[in-house]
Amino acid sequence: MPFLEKLRYLSSKIDGVVETRGIERVPPEVREIHSYADLLHLYIQVVGFWISASGGLSSMSSFLLGPLVFSLDFKDSIVIGLIGMWVGCVVAAYCAIMGPQSGCRQMVTARYLFGVYLVKFIAFVSICGVLGWSVVNSVVGGEILFCVSNEKIPLWVGIVIVCITSYIVATLGIKHVLKVEMYLSVPVILIFMLMYIATVSNYKDVIYTYKTPQGGSLGAKLSFFTLCYSVTSTWGSITSDYYILFPETTKKRTVFMITLICIIIPTTFVGVLGVMLASIAMSNEEWFNSYEQFGMGGLLYSSFDKWNSGFAKFLVIILLVSLISNNIINTYSAAFGIQLSSIRLSKVPRYLWALVVNIIYLIIALVGRDHFSTILGNFLPMIAYWLSIYVTVLILENEVFRKHFLHYYTKEFPTKDEISKDDHMLFLKHLRIRYNWEIWNDHSKLTLGIATIVSFVCSVGIVAASMSQTYWVGPIAEKFDGGDTAMWFAMAVSLVVYPPIRFWELKRYGR
Repeated sequence: MPFLEKLRYLSSKIDGVVETRGIERVPPEVREIHSYADLLHLYIQVVGFWISASGGLSSMSSFLLGPLVFSLDFKDSIVIGLIGMWVGCVVAAYCAIMGPQSGCRQMVTARYLFGVYLVKFIAFVSICGVLGWSVVNSVVGGEILFCVSNEKIPLWVGIVIVCITSYIVATLGIKHVLKVEMYLSVPVILIFMLMYIATVSNYKDVIYTYKTPQGGSLGAKLSFFTLCYSVTSTWGSITSDYYILFPETTKKRTVFMITLICIIIPTTFVGVLGVMLASIAMSNEEWFNSYEQFGMGGLLYSSFDKWNSGFAKFLVIILLVSLISNNIINTYSAAFGIQLSSIRLSKVPRYLWALVVNIIYLIIALVGRDHFSTILGNFLPMIAYWLSIYVTVLILENEVFRKHFLHYYTKEFPTKDEISKDDHMLFLKHLRIRYNWEIWNDHSKLTLGIATIVSFVCSVGIVAASMSQTYWVGPIAEKFDGGDTAMWFAMAVSLVVYPPIRFWELKRYGR
């Protein structure tokens, strides 16, 4: 195909400036690190990356909805929001352990669960998730510029600025993304610290006195829990993407703990601040009016209301960095999801798919810019539904089947007669890590995904019956005062359905 040949030629010319590697596995020999200093630098980069990614306005935005949308008081918002978010952190951290041992992107490793064909649908859902967050980030960025410019910069201009800046960095590749995110984390943390200091006097008067007349219904509490769970759990669809440069010998518990701690701490930091700001707004008419007029941007600007107006605007503008850093990650990972969906699409360079992704969420943000709360409160929790099923199946596969029934994986692992002396050590290594990552693109040896497909299909009905969104409240959700309980029931169904079918699938097909 002449067009694809031209793209490959262009890629060869710009390789080194932008990342041209697609969904291909990064071989272990490429990831070997012989210097302690280089390894330490890699760890520092990934720590800075997660602080920048999870400690920004994207994470804070969901916590604002506790008081402002779900009518929860300060205490309930803090307790429910943080517990939900912490559970989501565990999900994201567990998914991250697949990165170093595989050298593959998260959705590529998902082929070992879903098979070559169903994983295309899962990749599509994952793309929808990161697109949703990108829309939220772009709208908040537009609101910030709209507010600090006294309405002189239209909302749509701010959205365009966030989108364009995010795309430029996202095309540079994972090494540059990690480095940029590490540097961006510093100013963001400083601004949030200043925000705590600037509003300390407001906290004293409001935090423990703000109570809603309703006190918050059970349904509101359950839905807010699901929303905050989705803040961090949705990272699970891309976490291993950022560990593919780590040596294959990196311990899983090391990756798990780094990811867990580096997501929990910054998200808790901004989450508590978000609940505080929203609680003050519910008691302070001036703050609430600013939120009504300018959205989240107005509320952020109000938090510095006791400081010089020009300096306050400067600080709020710096917070745009956190939105851009989050969109960089979303744009970078979504492009791989598109490549995974088709062999032909995988031949198109990643940076072009990043452009397509960028254009899509730019258009959605422009169209839905006046419906921020609706997008955040209704669309994003739905992404957590499928991810809850995914992590349930992943844990069962790792901790049950590949731990106790590895001898049934006859397609994935060769027999003794098929192993040459040269390949014997490689075979033993595969047995030790319980995955043969060499077959990541071998359709004849990867699982058919029957057990996972059945688990998902069975979970769809229970999700529909137990979800609670603006457009639909299921009969099970109504029993819980309209609370969103879909993810819990989806996990329960997967936990029951997957094991017997997977056992049959392995005995019948050996993969």
